[in-house]
Amino acid sequence: MDKNTFREQIDSLDTQILNLLEKRISCAKEIGRIKLEKGENIYVPSRESKVFENLIKKNAGRIDEEALKAIYREIISASISAEKKLQVAYLGPVATFTQQAAIKNFGSSVEYRAMHSIPDIFTSVELGECDYGVLPIENSTEGAVFHTMDMLAESKLMIVGQIYLKIEQCLISRGKLAEIRKICSKDQAIGQCRNWIRRNLPNADIEYVESTSLAVKLAHENPEIAAIASEVASDFYGVPVIEKGIQDKHENITRFLVIGQKEPPKAENVEYKTSVVLSLNDRPGALCDMIMPFNRNNINLTRIESRPSRKKAWDYLFFIDFLGHWEDEATRRVFKELEMSLPKIKWLGSYPIK
Repeated sequence: MDKNTFREQIDSLDTQILNLLEKRISCAKEIGRIKLEKGENIYVPSRESKVFENLIKKNAGRIDEEALKAIYREIISASISAEKKLQVAYLGPVATFTQQAAIKNFGSSVEYRAMHSIPDIFTSVELGECDYGVLPIENSTEGAVFHTMDMLAESKLMIVGQIYLKIEQCLISRGKLAEIRKICSKDQAIGQCRNWIRRNLPNADIEYVESTSLAVKLAHENPEIAAIASEVASDFYGVPVIEKGIQDKHENITRFLVIGQKEPPKAENVEYKTSVVLSLNDRPGALCDMIMPFNRNNINLTRIESRPSRKKAWDYLFFIDFLGHWEDEATRRVFKELEMSLPKIKWLGSYPIK
């Protein structure tokens, strides 16, 4: 057969795919109507997790797995938009890593709103101006994002999902490497490239700004300024990349959280992670006593971070992630025990492991 015959087959298959997509989106509209009548969440991460899991099993390697996920990410995004046009807030401006994480999670069919700061993301979701917010929580090289932790401790919003995004940092400038006098970027981005900066631009001044995209804007205005940001930001703002992959660790990954007003219902056969924040009484062995119930109930702690409570000097909050759901029997046993000894226990959310 010649190529025209194959093209005719492709045209026929495209028609069939379009008809099936129309049926899928029609089903999504009906589901959305039922959800809205019952006051349920439109975005249900556990359902998406099961959809992707089932697809990968059925695929059995026939189509590249990442390609399959990308295709269905957009199909699911279009289906969600058929149920309700979601508004998603992210740490702006346009072309930040947070926006890239938001698109990776929600696809391109929802509406995005760039926010000036992490507190602004929380406020927009708390007031109902946006349905969900996406914000960074930790980086594999630089550790925790403290502004996010502090806001989670105080806010009534829930963590409903998480996103992992591989981060490649680029040096972006209109000038040549020898002409650069200042490096601008977010504190986390500069921290991820500290060794590269020391080796290649040891005399450059460092200026911390609110986002990687803002840094690229500054680099656009002055050829003696270089930004550390993504290649996406370089393309969007039209400022050339001088060096790619300048992060000190090749496996440089940032974890982002999705926050919303209501926790999604627990689903069967889905693996969950749970986040909590605790405070301790100031006494010897308090931290050990807090951890031991998790050990006795065979619960795997995946992260422990401490932050000043900002209530009084030398008083700390402990942020803990562990595998399992808040409603699991083992989890309930742990926190029933801890409630008798800890002054503060706050559930931040349970969400699927991705």
